[in-house]
Amino acid sequence: MKQVGIEALNVYCGETYVDVPTLFAARGLDDGRIDNLMMARKSVALHCEDAVSFAVNAAKPIVDALSEQERAGIELLVVGTESGIDFGKSLATYVHDHLGLPRTCRLFETKQACYSGTAATQMAAAVVAASPFPTTKALVISSDVARPVPHTYVEPSQGAGAVALLVGDRPTVAAFDWGANGFHSYEVMDTCRPDPEAEAGDVDLSLLSYLDCLKGAFADYATKVDGADLVETFDLLAMHTPFPGMVKGAHRAVLRKLKRMSPPAIEDDFVRRLEPSIEYPRQVGNIYAGTVFLALASAIDKAVIDRDRRIGVFSYGSGCSSEFYSAVITPRSQRTVRAMGIQEALDARYELSVPEYDDLLRATAELKFGVPDFTFDLDRFPQITGARFSDAGRPRLVLEAVRNYHREYVWLGGRR
Repeated sequence: MKQVGIEALNVYCGETYVDVPTLFAARGLDDGRIDNLMMARKSVALHCEDAVSFAVNAAKPIVDALSEQERAGIELLVVGTESGIDFGKSLATYVHDHLGLPRTCRLFETKQACYSGTAATQMAAAVVAASPFPTTKALVISSDVARPVPHTYVEPSQGAGAVALLVGDRPTVAAFDWGANGFHSYEVMDTCRPDPEAEAGDVDLSLLSYLDCLKGAFADYATKVDGADLVETFDLLAMHTPFPGMVKGAHRAVLRKLKRMSPPAIEDDFVRRLEPSIEYPRQVGNIYAGTVFLALASAIDKAVIDRDRRIGVFSYGSGCSSEFYSAVITPRSQRTVRAMGIQEALDARYELSVPEYDDLLRATAELKFGVPDFTFDLDRFPQITGARFSDAGRPRLVLEAVRNYHREYVWLGGRR
């Protein structure tokens, strides 16, 4: 069995953000709950951005760095999302086109709430492992743009972003432990999107389902990996992070139950093994399908990695489906991820005032799902787009118009 894993990883979390404490104050929310949320900033999509443009902008630096032969080896493109734009046509078709990928390629999108990106990644790993050709690669992109629910405690955690993974047999970023996968899934109505413009669900039930799945998925993992222990086996952990406070609460609850650890010991364990993974999510918010990979990227960037280290990864999708798996990361993994400049891009985002944020939400809401024709005013927010989309900047794909249901995108800024 060939070694398979992640060869390259990149994150795109938009051009703007809003400060979470500032948003709490503007909405009249109880600021005593900020500490439980553990959020600092949330990414916000521009009115002319969608799951397609986010996916392309995340993957483009990876694809551009490939040789012609390596690009020709991409036999599979999967986009995991719950921000679909059509009931039949996959948004992967647009992504495939704007990345200039070969036509000798399978392409489709997956859906299972926030688990869809992991589902796509595991499928990609299986395709690469089964291929008789050493050049076979797969591109997996998790991309979502939240429809915020204003004036609720959910709003400060709803982000926007995409994470692109190149999966192959030269796993520079993370080498998967083959066969080390635990699953726990069942039907539950915790959260859903019954309408393209809205989210619904039971927050308390979602928290309980997440916790139940963490315990159940690891228990299944332990039946397949001799001697697996949640504390001793893994140097680091990365978990689906709807908001960092939820991860901290789940970690505390599981270690109390499974390991009978004291509160100080649990806190020390969290700081050592989990805190590096929440640094990016604290600055971005919940990006749904890509959140677990945002946490993985954060762990690789922020942790001390001075030797080979094993990381346990927990992915959860409402409804629900979950998986616990593991991978080995190295000092080279850290150098590779840091070279993508993810933290620098997060730092360079434009800070929205709350009035600007609200104006942006109103502009975004003007494009309704299923509308046959629509034209965007790309100059509507010049204070944001003027400098960010200059010729000196990096190129960004944005949505320009919808004509007879077909979405038309353009590249702005930089050299393409």
